[in-house]
Amino acid sequence: MKLELQAMEDNDTWEVLPLPPSKHSIGCKWVNKIKHRADGSIERYKTRLVAKGYTQQEGLDFLETFSSVAKLVTVRVLLVLAVTYQWPLVQLNVNNAFLHGDLFE
Repeated sequence: MKLELQAMEDNDTWEVLPLPPSKHSIGCKWVNKIKHRADGSIERYKTRLVAKGYTQQEGLDFLETFSSVAKLVTVRVLLVLAVTYQWPLVQLNVNNAFLHGDLFE
């Protein structure tokens, strides 16, 4: 949790401002997971701070939703193209990738 909070602070993720009248804040919670290896031993502990988006109301708290999840078909097509054209493949794990986008809600 300390690493996650430190990354958010380092990236200036938020700015503390007074809440406008007639608006309510959206809560958050920590989600903890244990990642296991194939043999069942613990690989690492993982934690995320997530917003309780289920408390939002469309048109009031948000206008649209977006989730950056790739479909398996898309991944397969990209792999086929990489093999066909002999493109190099590189895996990249990005921590706190969502922190680099601009949110307007």
